[in-house]
Amino acid sequence: MKIQLSSVLVSDQEKALQFYTHILGFVKHMDLPMGEARWLTVVSPEGPQDIQLVLEPNFNPAGATYQKALFDQGIPATAFAVSDIEAEHQRLVQQGVTFKLPPTHTGGPVIAVLDDTCGNYIQIYQV
Repeated sequence: MKIQLSSVLVSDQEKALQFYTHILGFVKHMDLPMGEARWLTVVSPEGPQDIQLVLEPNFNPAGATYQKALFDQGIPATAFAVSDIEAEHQRLVQQGVTFKLPPTHTGGPVIAVLDDTCGNYIQIYQV
């Protein structure tokens, strides 16, 4: 058994695709029509291509409620590893990304939390 797909709910798939590819640096992997939405995945250029992140539309009222509750409480929807959090923070700030939490030492990993502009906080961390 292995993790191959994980998803993050997004308010707008196209806006999310632009943010996750042009700003965060992921690469579009799959983009297939699925009725009103798309099966839309991105992968890391630094990792295996079979581990995909689904940019999942939040059409379902339960999903939208869950996403909003996490956001309102400041809870990240997911987390991504980085090798140099200070450099990544600076790169993203220069591209206009808003951070809820700048790089912060936790006694373990260093973490930062950013707004993905699609209804989520995303944590980045460096171990």
